[in-house]
Amino acid sequence: MAAEPRLEHFADDGTFPNSQLPLLIYEAAMAPDEASPEAMEALFARNGWSPQWRSSIYDFHHYHSRSHEALGIARGRATVMLGGPEGREFDIQMGDVVVIPGGVAHRRLTASEDFLVVGAYPPGQEEWDLLRGDPGDRDKAQKNLAELELPKTDPVGGAGGALMKVWREAAAG
Repeated sequence: MAAEPRLEHFADDGTFPNSQLPLLIYEAAMAPDEASPEAMEALFARNGWSPQWRSSIYDFHHYHSRSHEALGIARGRATVMLGGPEGREFDIQMGDVVVIPGGVAHRRLTASEDFLVVGAYPPGQEEWDLLRGDPGDRDKAQKNLAELELPKTDPVGGAGGALMKVWREAAAG
């Protein structure tokens, strides 16, 4: 497992709020030969995040204002755009985990045919919303994001994971 995640910051671009909290990319959170949908679900469940679905990532910019989200890459590889149209492209692959703070836009640009993701959410945030940056989204999203609690565990590292320290520091700062 990767010792420390890569931290990525995305500023509010006027359409997508993004977050003061950094997005975390755990490269090789799980060895590729050990990664599977079942193994990703077990990792998330063991660390207090509720696995909710198996699928791909939407191919349009979107974000969630009522939940943080963990994406476990169970098969294949993809290129994703994080942070909205003004964001940056990232390559992700089997075994990686991306932890997306509420408000951070994301979309799939390309993917291998076998690309499969397990999506998980912290307790109490399993009813996520899907916002595309439409003009009417902003006010409601800002209210939801202001009320969104920090998770009590890291989906990869549990109670002692990097997310706990990094997000608490960012929220305080």
